[in-house]
Amino acid sequence: MAEQQDRATIKEAIKRRKRETYTPVVPDMQLGFVHHNVDCIGCRACEIACKDKNGLPPGPRFRRVLYVEGGTYPDVYAYKVNLSCNHCAEPACLPACPTGAIWKRQDNGIVDIDSTLCIGCRRCEATCPYGAPQFIPEQNIVSKCNLCVDEIEAGRKPYCVMACMMRVLDIGPIDLLAENRFDTPAIGPNDEPVRAVKNFADPQLTDPSIVFVAHRMGKVTK
Repeated sequence: MAEQQDRATIKEAIKRRKRETYTPVVPDMQLGFVHHNVDCIGCRACEIACKDKNGLPPGPRFRRVLYVEGGTYPDVYAYKVNLSCNHCAEPACLPACPTGAIWKRQDNGIVDIDSTLCIGCRRCEATCPYGAPQFIPEQNIVSKCNLCVDEIEAGRKPYCVMACMMRVLDIGPIDLLAENRFDTPAIGPNDEPVRAVKNFADPQLTDPSIVFVAHRMGKVTK
C-alpha cells in the first residue's frame, strides 16, 4: 500500500517527473499483439492464464475477451475481440502519471509500471482509451499487462499466448505483424491484418501495438 512505500523515493520521482518534458521512447524493436477475431472461440483461457500469472484478485482483468454479436436472422454473426494493454508508441497513460511510475522499455517497447512508485491516483486509468490500466483496491495501486516481460527475457512467450488453444493470439515485431511478414499461426497466408476493428478507439490517438485479423462485420470502412 501507499502508506508502506518509501515516501522519499516517491517524492524524488515526482520531482524528477516534473523536470522532464515527455518525449516518447523510440524502442529498438516494438513488440505487439495479433489476434485473429474469426477463429477465436472465446474460451477465455488467456484471461485465466493472465490472472494466474499476475495473482489478480476477482475484478481486475489485464486481458479481456469481448463477445460481439449482431445481425438479423438468417444473416447473423458473432466474433471475439481480445484486448489487453497495447504497449502504444505514444501511450496516453505515461505522461498522465504524476510520479513517473509508468515507463516504456527501450529494447522492446513494452509499457511497464513500477508498483513501488504508484500512488493509486488512477490518472492513467482515466486517460487510456483502451481500458488497460486496472485498479487493484487491495494494494491501492494500478497495474496492467507488461507482456510477461520476464517470460520474454527467458526466451518464452506471454502466458496468454501460451494458453491459447486455437493459437489465434501471438506476439511479434508489430511492423512485421502489420505486413504479414512474421511467422505466426495467428495469421493465415491470405489474411490481411488491420490496425482497428469496429468500436476500437482510433489508432491515431496513441499508435497501439496491436493488429487484428478482422471478422467481415468487424472491419472498419473508410
